[in-house]
Amino acid sequence: MSKVSVYNMKGETVGDIELKDEIFGVEVNEHLLHKAVVAQLANKRQGTQSAKTRSDVSGGGKKPWRQKGTGHARQGSIRAPQWTGGGVVFAPKPRDYEVKMNKKEKRAALKSALTSRVQEEKIFVIDELKVDEIKTKTMVAFLKSLDLNKALIVLNDNDQNVICSARNIQNVKTALTNTINVFDILKYDALVLDKAALETIEEVYA
Repeated sequence: MSKVSVYNMKGETVGDIELKDEIFGVEVNEHLLHKAVVAQLANKRQGTQSAKTRSDVSGGGKKPWRQKGTGHARQGSIRAPQWTGGGVVFAPKPRDYEVKMNKKEKRAALKSALTSRVQEEKIFVIDELKVDEIKTKTMVAFLKSLDLNKALIVLNDNDQNVICSARNIQNVKTALTNTINVFDILKYDALVLDKAALETIEEVYA
């Protein structure tokens, strides 16, 4: 089992904890990580973009001028793409960008992401992540004590004091154990876990 240090809110080491190998010690599957990130970004797209092709633009039914003898290039319609107000060539149309992954792939990708953070020594476990009042300064001081600039903070409970204290800090995001995903884990430089959140993750994904 991998062993990591446990810190308090002052950034002091207060002990260590062993992580379950079936979650934090698997073989990192880069293909699944890539697929999970692509799927998440693709599934965010609304797919509502739309533009008109020449068949959708009104008017232009009459040939602008006769075929020959005018000195102009031949034209068939004022709604052709080369005309101002004409249709768009290969115009985008509403479509579904969904990329599907089955449950086993999603779980394996998440475990790979968590393992990669352990291997890179970018996972920080906090004995109790708690603040008495909503105060950004307190959260900034906490992150500074661990020398973190870009972090994903995972909580077990919807603690509004912590969430509101962190929401105005640039490059810091809070998430609950049931909302963590591969993209966010890989996007942020460090993964900060409340001890209770770690226990929940190990219980759910074991």
